Amino acid sequence: MSAVEPNTKAVAEAADRLEEAHRTGVPVAPVRDLLPAGDVRAAYAVQELRTARRLARGRRITGWKVGLTSRAVQRQLGVDSPDFGALFDDTAFCDGAEIPVGAVLQPRAEAEIALVLGEDLPHAHSTVADLLRATAFALPAIEVVGSRIRDWDITLVDTVADNASSGAYVLGTRPVRLDALDLRTAGAVLERRGEVVSVGAGAACLGSPLNAALWLADTLAGLGRPLRAGDTVLTGALGPVVDVAPGDVVEARIEGLGTVRAAFAAAREGAGA
Repeated sequence: MSAVEPNTKAVAEAADRLEEAHRTGVPVAPVRDLLPAGDVRAAYAVQELRTARRLARGRRITGWKVGLTSRAVQRQLGVDSPDFGALFDDTAFCDGAEIPVGAVLQPRAEAEIALVLGEDLPHAHSTVADLLRATAFALPAIEVVGSRIRDWDITLVDTVADNASSGAYVLGTRPVRLDALDLRTAGAVLERRGEVVSVGAGAACLGSPLNAALWLADTLAGLGRPLRAGDTVLTGALGPVVDVAPGDVVEARIEGLGTVRAAFAAAREGAGA
């Protein structure tokens, strides 16, 4: 990250651009042209400003997501570590509930394992034992990533500023304790309209979803806002991400955790694209 404080005017301009996309439902140009080249610290400052604005409007943080857990995606963006973003109450949908058209711009779906914490993780360096003890249960999840950036034309700076491309998330409803699971070998299948479109396993997520959760716990603790009891942690994609469109239904089956389903409302007749 940059060693100097981010330019507050540039940060505000980038936040305003992303807010415009959220308000109008029309993706915008990348924000990297507003920020110093490769300045991830400035990108997180944009994310933090947008988070503060959402909280001021009455939203609530329900947890955090880890992004860029795939080595292939990291190579694509030229990075060697994940990123993170906040989850909000208005982006959580019930299993099988319809996600309205336009709720997520340029949506894509991925199967994930969610951890729900029963204890805080305030330590600067949490251990696997700390994480196992603090986790109340795991759930199957579908994250619907989206981009306010036109045509997904993103770099690391763009996706970090855009809250790690967070859009919406759906959790399963059958909690499972971690002592009943091997998350590293857990296989995952994602179907769209009944057709298998993505397969993977826990090992694709930084070697294990636990590794992703530990990275997040240490990162947030280092920033002075540690993971807390009740937080939901989306640990990252288990297989390739897939495009979704109005009318699609996607279902994730994760070994040991069961299934979760996300439905996307059909476009209204005569509505614009």
